[in-house]
Amino acid sequence: MKPRYRWLVAFVFFLFMLLHQADKLLIGPLTTAIMEDFRIDEAQMGAVSSLAIVVASLLYPVWGYLYDRFARHKLLALASFIWGSTTWLNALAPTFPLFMATRSTTGIDDSSYPGLYSLLADYFGPQARGKVYGAMQVSGPLGFMVGTVLATTLGGALGWRRVFFITGGAGIAIAVLILTLVRERPRGSAEPEMKDLKEIGTYRMDWQSARQLLRIRTLPLLMAQGFFGVFAWNVLVFWFFRYLETERGYTAREAMTTMLVAIATISVGYLLGGNLGDALFKRFRRGRIIVGGLATVVAAVLLLVTMNVPLENRLLFTVLLGVTGVVMPMNGPSMMATVPDIALPEVRSTAQAVRKLVEDGGAALAPFLAGVVATRTSLHTAIVTISVSTYLASAAILVVVGYLIPGDIEALRKTMRARAAAEADGGLQTPG
Repeated sequence: MKPRYRWLVAFVFFLFMLLHQADKLLIGPLTTAIMEDFRIDEAQMGAVSSLAIVVASLLYPVWGYLYDRFARHKLLALASFIWGSTTWLNALAPTFPLFMATRSTTGIDDSSYPGLYSLLADYFGPQARGKVYGAMQVSGPLGFMVGTVLATTLGGALGWRRVFFITGGAGIAIAVLILTLVRERPRGSAEPEMKDLKEIGTYRMDWQSARQLLRIRTLPLLMAQGFFGVFAWNVLVFWFFRYLETERGYTAREAMTTMLVAIATISVGYLLGGNLGDALFKRFRRGRIIVGGLATVVAAVLLLVTMNVPLENRLLFTVLLGVTGVVMPMNGPSMMATVPDIALPEVRSTAQAVRKLVEDGGAALAPFLAGVVATRTSLHTAIVTISVSTYLASAAILVVVGYLIPGDIEALRKTMRARAAAEADGGLQTPG
């Protein structure tokens, strides 16, 4: 496989995630127009988004299983087609009940990323996965920007339905692109033990390999870390704009400008975190965990300092917010890349899917919990208390992960060495 081709695949997947995130987040800036069209209130509109999230969460294990059993590139193309077609159906909905029903179907493809990360793990070896995963995660903040630009520039002129037709069309186009350009890779083919083999067997998930996940000591800890680790992010995404307006006295335009600064620096943080994790992982098996743990602690400190900047010192507040934005996402690529460091190739999609399902529990709980605290105190207290405490809980879990991770990595390496030896002696195929 030519190095250029694997980066072409990474670019196609980045394009998929970027435009998919833009489509997914587009509903936020278009909320007012949609509410006016259907004459609904905030509670009804909130139910629309919540239902799509529930559908996505329930389907994570389903997507994970399918990816570990069948061709991942075809399933990703299917996910992209579902994204496009359900967005079109959503744009055509003439009544609110139909709008809610079709919007819920857009959640089907929102849980399709585990297979993408699994397939990338078979294009890129362990020492490069962090930077690749970091680049993929940049699609989140950039997708928010693209969605906001589309909504503000085209929403008024074309109407929200036509904007949905545009982004839905992008989904169908990306589906064709994936089918045309992306090839499936044998599971485990990028592992160091397999690189000198001309051919390797076909590995698919079976119940024996699925049970192996239960024996990985650090996997449930990584899930717990993910649960707490997303609290700060989701509290800030949901409440920070309002905090700037109501407690710091920003206008809507000033708040948006400040948020865009933070989003831009978050993109840098993903790239920096992925590259640092890879660099340390090349030297120590605990390298990714060291980067993730330090980033988590520093993010807690920086957020605490930033939130306590005097109201009148807006320049210092913006600068510190930007620095905090760089540090906050740095643990993400390292935690994502740790999963293929400890899980067998044929169950990596399932492992990522279950981890993401647990994360979504924290993502769903965080805004509600912050709102409860804010009603009794203030948004400032809610943001600081919840974010800092969950960051510290996450860091404490990573201390334990760091202690245990070398053993789990060695267990995987031992299995891969045994498979490579069996392949060299005449080939091996797992059932399924």
